[in-house]
Amino acid sequence: MAHKISEEGTLLLEQPFVRVPYENYRKIFRTSQKHVERELQPVQTSAAKLAKDAEAGSLQPAQAMESIDAMIARVENLKRKLAELNETAGKPTQDVMRARLQHLHGLSTFQDITDPEYNRWADTRLDRWLVDWTLRTGRVETAREIARRKGIESLVDIDLFTEIRRIEGALHVHSCTEALAWCSENKVALRKIKSTLEFELRLQEFIELCRQRSTTQAIAYSKKHLIAWQETHLPQIQHALALLAYAPGTSCGPYKRLYDLSRWDTLVRSFRNAVYALNTLSPEPLLHLALYAGLSSLKLRSCYVPHSKNADCPICDGAGSGPVAGHPTNLSHPTSLSHPTGPQGLAKLAEEVPFSHHINSTIVCRITGNIMDEDNPPMAFPSGRVYSRGAMEEMAARNGGIVTSPDTGEEVEFGELRKVFIS
Repeated sequence: MAHKISEEGTLLLEQPFVRVPYENYRKIFRTSQKHVERELQPVQTSAAKLAKDAEAGSLQPAQAMESIDAMIARVENLKRKLAELNETAGKPTQDVMRARLQHLHGLSTFQDITDPEYNRWADTRLDRWLVDWTLRTGRVETAREIARRKGIESLVDIDLFTEIRRIEGALHVHSCTEALAWCSENKVALRKIKSTLEFELRLQEFIELCRQRSTTQAIAYSKKHLIAWQETHLPQIQHALALLAYAPGTSCGPYKRLYDLSRWDTLVRSFRNAVYALNTLSPEPLLHLALYAGLSSLKLRSCYVPHSKNADCPICDGAGSGPVAGHPTNLSHPTSLSHPTGPQGLAKLAEEVPFSHHINSTIVCRITGNIMDEDNPPMAFPSGRVYSRGAMEEMAARNGGIVTSPDTGEEVEFGELRKVFIS
């Protein structure tokens, strides 16, 4: 069927859609596990001691009752903590996972892309992508408003990006505390993806101590936090330790670069990359990835040649006037150069995608934007300029049988045009 839905292709971008709540629930499970281990260990110890005293015949009834009451209190406290955790975090996360899986499951119920329900599903997906774009660009309140109006709060990751924004804000004011706390919460996962973010943060804190010339504190800090990384980062540690002898105003290149404040911007990028990797989020907004796919099928070299542009092509509409390899700029018609400052809008995005590959060419009339075929054949001026028969007939009807080339200004009678055959 020509309009059959490609589930595999559609789900290609949806892995983070499910992975984000899964990662949240994994953290909740780990927190629950820690509570269980912390509370049950004393209970097990007390129970073992009671059994040992009973075997030895030294167990006093009052002492046994006191120990049992203490164990019951601990278990009840554990039950309360787990119930609160489940109510405040566990159940809401499960609801989010359920809503997202149901949303994806809906894709398998559609017959083809002409199904009205599929159109509604695709609209919801577009809304999700718009929220994702606004969140990545720092427009959190806009994202909240879109999600609220469209009723898709459970299908977007506002909480995740709010946390990212909070920690990045701390890094921008030169504080590693929040980022290190995040690293501690995700230590196991970061180790699996071989992230060096924690080391980079520790190294920056050491550099800041050296900047303040707190030499004693810097040495103590390196012994506590940097030595643990010596097996994998010894050269970097040795390099940084030399800062104990170099002041912030040094002109020595290698150490001047360590003191450079631009390292904080690098840390911000490293943190964001680590969060994205942990949640399988793409570095680019999903909206951009979807646009790239469409633009790569539309992008042609002719889009960047002024006299070859298609009025209905989004790339042609925003393309600049700069030369493209193999296509010199037409300087004889400066009025056609609509964007002298370079590509704008979708044409700017299209710069990063490859040109489309077409086995069979499609000829499009640059006046009407319609395809030229056997029903609407191309008609050539004596100068060689080609336009569709439909466009020429309409122009001739308005101008008493005279047609004019919009590119060269050449005027001829309609009968002088030559029909061009597509081979």
